Amino acid sequence: MALPLPPGLTPPEIAFLCEMEMVTVIPRQRLEALELLGGATPPLHPPHRTPLPLWLALLLKRQRRANILPPPWLHPSSLEAILNIETDVSKESFSSPPPLPPSADGSNITSPPFLLSSTADAPAEALPYHWLELGEILLEAAPDDLVGPDAVRRFMRDLREVRMAKMRAGVEVLDGGGVVSLKGVGGMEVGEGRGFICGVVDGLRKIGASKEQARREREAEERENGYEGGGDDGDDMDI
Repeated sequence: MALPLPPGLTPPEIAFLCEMEMVTVIPRQRLEALELLGGATPPLHPPHRTPLPLWLALLLKRQRRANILPPPWLHPSSLEAILNIETDVSKESFSSPPPLPPSADGSNITSPPFLLSSTADAPAEALPYHWLELGEILLEAAPDDLVGPDAVRRFMRDLREVRMAKMRAGVEVLDGGGVVSLKGVGGMEVGEGRGFICGVVDGLRKIGASKEQARREREAEERENGYEGGGDDGDDMDI
C-alpha cells in the first residue's frame, strides 16, 4: 500500500521547478540553437552572454563549455544589504520581491516565478521566488563562478533563519482570526514552512471546535435545568 503524499510540493520538487529559471551564461564554445519544448534556445557565441534555463546551464557547466554568471542579488554586498533590510527596516514583513515588468498595454501578465529575476540584468536589491534553492544549487555546482562563495553561503544562511523566524512569529495572529502576509516569501520557504503553518492552523481549528462543543453542551445542560442564561440578574439585584 502506497503511503499518502504530503500536501503541496516537497523540497526536491521545488528545486526541480527552480531548474527552469533563466540564468545568464558566458559560453566557452560555440553551440547551435537547441529545439526544446518551450522553444529554441539562442545560439552560443563566445564570449557573448546568453540566457539559458538553469538545467541546461548546469549541464554546460559540468561539461566545461560555459560559465554561469550569477545574478546581482547573489553578490555578498547585495545579500548583506537585503539582510539589513530584513533585520533593521522591515522587522515584521519581508523584503520586497522583484518588480513586475510592465507590458505594452500597461497590464502585468507575468508573475513570479515566471520572471527573468535570476539573469545578469535582475535587480540587485530584491530576492526572487526561487532565491534559496537557486543559490544553493549554484553554491554546489558552480562555486568558482560566484564572488566570495563563503560569504554568500553565510549571508544566505542568516537570511534563511531571519525570514523563517518571521514566518513563525506571523502565525501568532491566526489565533485572533488574522491573516499572515507571505508577500516576498520564496518557494522553498513556503514548502518548508507549510508543515508548521498547517499544523498551527489545524491545532487552532481543533481548539475552536472543542470550545464550541463545550459551549453547546453547557447551554443544553442549562436548558435542561430550566436556566435560560440570565447570568446578570443577581448582579442587578445587588445593585
